[in-house]
Amino acid sequence: MSRETASPGPANAIYGLGLIGAAIFFIGQSATFWTGVLGILKAIVWPAFMVYELLKYLYGI
Repeated sequence: MSRETASPGPANAIYGLGLIGAAIFFIGQSATFWTGVLGILKAIVWPAFMVYELLKYLYGI
């Protein structure tokens, strides 16, 4: 029995690079330890903010 599964490898790689880039950006902008921690949290959820802002721009909400 052979099972074929689709691997989202390229999508994971792009998200991982985006995560690293966003973490470097947000940590670089931080002035204190806690803003650095907040920057790491922002780096994890940045795609949600990006999609929200894109939809807000497209639909003018």
